[in-house]
Amino acid sequence: MRPTFYSRPLCLLITVFSLLSHLSSALRVVESKSLNPCQENSNFTATKFNVVFTPDNASIAFDVAGVSSISGFVNAQVEVIAYGYEALKQNFNPCDLGLLGMCPMNTGPINNEFNLPIGKDVVKRIPGIAYGVPDLDGLVRIYIKDSKTNADVACVEAELSNRKTVDQKGVGWTTAVIAGLALVASAVTSGLGHSNTAAHVAANALSLFGYFQAQALIGMTAVSLPPVVMSWTQNFQWTMGIIRVEFLQDVCTWYQRATGGKPSTILSNLQKASVEVQKRSLEYMYKVSLTKRGSDVGAAASTQPEPIVVRGIERVGFRAKIESTNIFLTGVIFFMVFVTFTAAGVALFKAFCEGAVRAGWLKNDKFEEFRNGWKIVLKGILFRLVLIGYPQMTVLCLWELTERDSAAEVVLALFFFISMTFSLGWAALKVFRIAKRSVSMHKNPAYILYSDPTALNKWGFLYVQFRATAYYFIMPVLLYILLKGIFVAFGQGSGVAQAVGLVIIEALFLIGVSILRPWMDKKTNAFNIAIAAVNFVNTIFLLVFTQVFNQPDIVTGVMGVVFFGINAVFAIVLICMVLISTGWALFSKNPDTRYQPMRDDRGSFIKSQTQLNTELDALGATARGNMTQTDYKGRDLDDDSDSFSSGSGRHGHTHSAAGVPLPPSTATSHRSPSRPGEPPRSPIDPNMPLFPSDGTPRHGTPSAYADSPNNHGTYNAYNDSSRNLGYQHQQPSYGPPGSAQSNLGYRQQNNGSPWQRGAGYDH
Repeated sequence: MRPTFYSRPLCLLITVFSLLSHLSSALRVVESKSLNPCQENSNFTATKFNVVFTPDNASIAFDVAGVSSISGFVNAQVEVIAYGYEALKQNFNPCDLGLLGMCPMNTGPINNEFNLPIGKDVVKRIPGIAYGVPDLDGLVRIYIKDSKTNADVACVEAELSNRKTVDQKGVGWTTAVIAGLALVASAVTSGLGHSNTAAHVAANALSLFGYFQAQALIGMTAVSLPPVVMSWTQNFQWTMGIIRVEFLQDVCTWYQRATGGKPSTILSNLQKASVEVQKRSLEYMYKVSLTKRGSDVGAAASTQPEPIVVRGIERVGFRAKIESTNIFLTGVIFFMVFVTFTAAGVALFKAFCEGAVRAGWLKNDKFEEFRNGWKIVLKGILFRLVLIGYPQMTVLCLWELTERDSAAEVVLALFFFISMTFSLGWAALKVFRIAKRSVSMHKNPAYILYSDPTALNKWGFLYVQFRATAYYFIMPVLLYILLKGIFVAFGQGSGVAQAVGLVIIEALFLIGVSILRPWMDKKTNAFNIAIAAVNFVNTIFLLVFTQVFNQPDIVTGVMGVVFFGINAVFAIVLICMVLISTGWALFSKNPDTRYQPMRDDRGSFIKSQTQLNTELDALGATARGNMTQTDYKGRDLDDDSDSFSSGSGRHGHTHSAAGVPLPPSTATSHRSPSRPGEPPRSPIDPNMPLFPSDGTPRHGTPSAYADSPNNHGTYNAYNDSSRNLGYQHQQPSYGPPGSAQSNLGYRQQNNGSPWQRGAGYDH
């Protein structure tokens, strides 16, 4: 039969799955190596249960060992279910197969190995997807019935596997390396002076990392997920710090015991207790939830093994082979290691640059701004790491408050959550105040946000990815992260509540970003809106997985495969886009040519502190002295008050930007106060740039030119946000003082400066 239009995408999807999965065997096979009861008071328990179905020879091989409390003649019924579809249902009599110990059955131990032949017509009814798609969502269920009454006396079931899975360490390592490489590339290009390229690469890298974290959060919910969804989301749990290191688990266990906690022993008692990862197929079985952390599972299971169902965050830890009581501490340790290594890397890079310049390997102007102000750059990097790790720490810290593994861990959870939330909230408020001040003084939020190097390097991680007029959008983003973390952490007892809450949050976020489009340009907006749309679609899938709609099981199984397909393709597209932009940033001589200038004209305000672009700047540097001493070293950037985004500078009253003491006449000059109730006034007259608008010689720290036209003093460009950036000489008038001709002539001679464009001074 000719393939239909609808069958071709399915074939392509299966091909992609096969390439991503681990092809350990060319033989088509479906097997199971675990057995669990599927009804209460089951009269049969198994200590060994291996089932292998090979369609090529049309048989099922059983290897069963267990204990039976059934006596008499019985019949058996075998069901094979794949993706909710009943692929096989067959009855057989143990006596017909000559099974010892089952014809009749007697109380006591049972040990049998036998093959059950399957008709070829039955094999043909099993869809080929069961053999090719990784993480098969299937199970085999066996009912043992009394031959006289036909009543069920025992029921056991086992999960099926086709030896293929998408949970691969290579996927996690690859995604981690790509995200890290993009962040490093943005830092390097920024240090080389390509601020536009650095902003784009950093924005895309952070968005990609956020998408990976959103995938991990789906896996952390308490919803019964299809196996392929669990395996796919497990690939991204490294973004939440869920990484197994053998010695680290020993450290976490020791710390918990030392602080009064009782470690969990689930993984160490797998031979005594049956632990099941919560999935849709387990809805049929008798489930015993793990309600008390740190309980002695081995003692409880010594007589009658009962399955312990792990869900949500515990399920993620179990699949990563991390004890449930070690999950929080593991995430915290990896976050701190990440921050520590990054800070050490920045310091080492600073030392390398200095050594390379002295050795002549690098030119003096390479990474000069970073070398001069590396401490303030490091502060900005640490703030950015806090923002990256905030989703992880929010979920783990809030979840730890519900688990209370030990008193010390609860204190750690409170400390990290409160400190990180307060730090990011305060930083967002700081950006908001700086932008409002810039709007009040210059009618443009970009003026101070991008012209002050201290504000840009320390707080820029919160707003550079957005357009200048959307500086406030970091506040909704932080609220969005916090709400998602609250639902995932506190909703571990109800998957439906988590799914509904996440659907509402993602829907509101998608609507907001689609209307506001807050990112810096069209491409970045499209990149992030697409991520928001896929995240919203994922929450719809999550709601369906809760079975709240009572859909057929086959619908849930197929939707699990579709979830994987959509996100796998989307992730590959995002990764390719980030790789292209990263490669362009690293290997292009002038990567800024790939990006158009920002419409908010931020490029007019971002000015190198060591490079002079105009003749007027050069003249100012000549009058002042050596320009290389005017950058970060002239001010103590560890104090926020020195930034002219703060409104005042500690050195502003007695020193110039170069750190040179001003003459007494200028050192004692002060700002003329504004009238009560008036907004801050810009010192720059729009009709006559570089001159005060209130008639005073100059606000704050005046230059020597204010006292005498012939005095070659120093202009303090860093004193306040109200200073115009650049060192300018007095210019002769071209008409009577105050006349339109004088102002026009002056403006025509100074319009070439990029510092005037975009701030309202060029028209």
